[in-house]
Amino acid sequence: MDNTPVIGVLALQGDVREHLIALAAADAVARPVRRPEELAEVDALVIPGGESTTMSKLAVLFGMLEPLRERVRGGMPVYGTCAGMIMLADKLLDGREDQETLGGIDMIVRRNAFGRQNESFEASIDFAGIDGGPVEGVFIRAPWVESVGAEVRVLATYDGHTVAVRQGNVLATSFHPELTGDDRVHAYFVDMVRTGL
Repeated sequence: MDNTPVIGVLALQGDVREHLIALAAADAVARPVRRPEELAEVDALVIPGGESTTMSKLAVLFGMLEPLRERVRGGMPVYGTCAGMIMLADKLLDGREDQETLGGIDMIVRRNAFGRQNESFEASIDFAGIDGGPVEGVFIRAPWVESVGAEVRVLATYDGHTVAVRQGNVLATSFHPELTGDDRVHAYFVDMVRTGL
């Protein structure tokens, strides 16, 4: 890989466009990914916010679930926001019985933990490893992390709840940084992809 990574955004459902813009602002080549052959062409992937049960059903329908699991298991860097965090969880609380996840982070996630759509909010979040002060996070029917395994690093909390985690080259946030115009979380992820650290 050269110094400009190609990062896909899973484009089955959710706020794909905003992630493509934020990744481009962070000096990555950003592409929508809907099919296994498109997934094979990217160095890393962002799984956007949206509706996690719909996203998992569409992943099955589009033949993407197993290719996604294989790439995550194979070490591809992945960043999930909100529903993407749910998709990257090894275990869910309050998930539907038929809901599939990709796994990738040894964590238990509670869906819709911060409340319903009308309880959405913005907050300043101190994020370990990001300079320049707190990042703004938009929480929309957001999950939180109930617990993490020994290999998981907690990067941010809000109101006593874990809202950003990293395990190896897999990153997840409860909130949507792509909706704020602050591209520092995306730059952090692009740097993870570029350096392999």
